[in-house]
Amino acid sequence: MNYITLEQINHYLDNYTHLKDIAIALTIFFVFIYLRKVFTKYVVKFLSAMASKSKNDIDDKFLLIIIEPIRFLFIIIGFKIAISYAQYSSEYINLIIKSLLIFVIFWVIYSSVTVFKSSIEKFALNFGNELHQELSLFIIKAIRIFIFVWAFVMILQVWNINVSAFIASLGLGGLAFALAAKDTAANLFGGLTLLADKSLKLNDWIKVNSTEGVVEDIGLRTTKIRTFEKSLITVPNQILANSPVENFSRRGIRRIKFRIGLTYETSADTILKIKQDITDMLKSHPDIAQDATMLVKFDKFEDSSLSIFIYTFTSTANWDRYLSIKEDVNIKIMQIVESYDSDFAFNSQTIYLKKED
Repeated sequence: MNYITLEQINHYLDNYTHLKDIAIALTIFFVFIYLRKVFTKYVVKFLSAMASKSKNDIDDKFLLIIIEPIRFLFIIIGFKIAISYAQYSSEYINLIIKSLLIFVIFWVIYSSVTVFKSSIEKFALNFGNELHQELSLFIIKAIRIFIFVWAFVMILQVWNINVSAFIASLGLGGLAFALAAKDTAANLFGGLTLLADKSLKLNDWIKVNSTEGVVEDIGLRTTKIRTFEKSLITVPNQILANSPVENFSRRGIRRIKFRIGLTYETSADTILKIKQDITDMLKSHPDIAQDATMLVKFDKFEDSSLSIFIYTFTSTANWDRYLSIKEDVNIKIMQIVESYDSDFAFNSQTIYLKKED
């Protein structure tokens, strides 16, 4: 007959106690998960209602910033208490929890930059009204990068890693990192050069090398250009700083240059009248730049037409507006030509057949 020994009973009790502690620890963790939902459903709703009654929107923005970090904080606290109760706590787990707490703190600091966006924009206005938006975005990105690096260094210190010694210990890796960072530094100073020179700003229509489009973003390292085919091209700032940039938005006017060909049946007197009417039309047109070069000349005898050269500028550089003006000019020229019973020529050949006797 088998008997249960006292040692076996103690072993069963120890296992039971161990399993009970794990169950209680899991219960604690899930309680904090539930409290997280309660916080989201009731506390946040109450705080949002209170914030909506204030006259400014700073508290609304700050509430949006802290909601997600606090929700994540419930998980950290629940995990810490559950681990401590189950007696699984160790030095590494404590370091992980400390690192997560630092992450939450800097998460709030990083997100808080948006609250001060208006103040940063007011500060950027001191450097000029044209580039204040680009400069404010540049400053915000720089601050966020600084906060990210600061948080990274703080976490390294929690793990007792000497940052200076860590970088020095990289050896050849540190040299490679420095060489890789060379281009990043060049792009950073290239971005600063673009802002200082005021060579471009957001929504400018530019062309650099073979890239043409509208500037969507000027970053610390790159500038994003949206082409007219709707492709997004990312150009390093050092290329923009060291390459000729054609800024179409800065010219204010846009050229119209083309020829019209009249048939050879048009008399010289009619050509002079058509030419004069086109000139008068352009000079009286409200959307033609009157202070720019304007030419209407009968200058060529083409193979199939009498060519009149037309050269003028619209008073806008906007592409859609430019096309509308050019269309209106074309219609008026057609009406002028038709009013003299003349016609536009097209490429043609006259073939003479000789009849044999």
